[in-house]
Amino acid sequence: MIDETKPVLVTGATGYVAGRLVEKLLKEGITVHAAVRTPDNKEKTKYLDELAEKLPGSIKYFKADLLDEGSFDEGMNGCELVFHTASPFTRDIDDPQKDLVDPAKKGTRNVLEGANRTESVKRVVVTSSCAAIYGDGKDVLSMPNQELTEEIWNTSSSLDHQPYSFSKAEAEREAWKMVEEQNRWDLVTVNPSFVLGPGINPYGTSESFAIIKQMGKGDFKMGSPEFNIGCVDVRDLAEAHFQAGMKPEAKGRYIVSGENSGFGQLAGMIKEQYPNYPISSRKLPKFLMWLMAPSVGMTRKEVKLNIGYPWKANNSKSIKELGMNYRPLKDTVTEFFGQLIDAGEIEKK
Repeated sequence: MIDETKPVLVTGATGYVAGRLVEKLLKEGITVHAAVRTPDNKEKTKYLDELAEKLPGSIKYFKADLLDEGSFDEGMNGCELVFHTASPFTRDIDDPQKDLVDPAKKGTRNVLEGANRTESVKRVVVTSSCAAIYGDGKDVLSMPNQELTEEIWNTSSSLDHQPYSFSKAEAEREAWKMVEEQNRWDLVTVNPSFVLGPGINPYGTSESFAIIKQMGKGDFKMGSPEFNIGCVDVRDLAEAHFQAGMKPEAKGRYIVSGENSGFGQLAGMIKEQYPNYPISSRKLPKFLMWLMAPSVGMTRKEVKLNIGYPWKANNSKSIKELGMNYRPLKDTVTEFFGQLIDAGEIEKK
């Protein structure tokens, strides 16, 4: 049982997912040890500071870097629970090993080695991804019942193909390997699908923000690729993390995904609520996406293996064991779009 009077460490605390998790912890009156690269940068921490001012909990910052050994030790001192959320999520990379795999895998090892050195730690919750379960949409067709479950691992990704997914699988495998090498702390992983919804910082830079802004700026006015995905609200994901950390019976991996959807459905939901924006839910033909692939940051192999395939994940374990009650996706995506309009990230029409 985790003692909620003890501090809790959150890595990557200024991130999109971590922001809502810190908010949840502060609401519960918990002291948050926030591990960030530049704790003295008040512009980076201001959204967390604003939360701490109005909520019962408190926050203390610690300087830490994923690739610096031992840099999480100070912030971890006295903590029974560690949330490791820090990991890169971007398609704009030059070197997959350096930009994705090293920060994800070595960062996970550094955090967990810190847990090995810190006697107070009882549980570590790692933010993994459904990308650690599958690499391409076509993979789902070969799964039992054609759906993702916690027993399945991504074996189709590599440094050369879907390197982000490869980095998530490598990092999670490293975590499960390390937990088996000791017996003081246990490990729970949270495996979300595509994360959407309003963050505590309306000017976020994650891929989630980029795609919704693309929709608002007209990149989908001719139609949407038939790219099917699962989606989860960032606020629901924060709740899943909290329950994974606090529930004594939580164990193993948890798929955290609210609805099975796709770019076309997301576009349609936004268009219904915001009809003045240049958005279309029409399906772009796969051959057209194949031709356009290099100009939109995709490889033709990615188009071949991902466009037009159904996507389904089994989220029953998260509902049964973590008590998840997922928000309607329409609420998530329209509130997210509205936040970006209010912030001036999407032009008001």
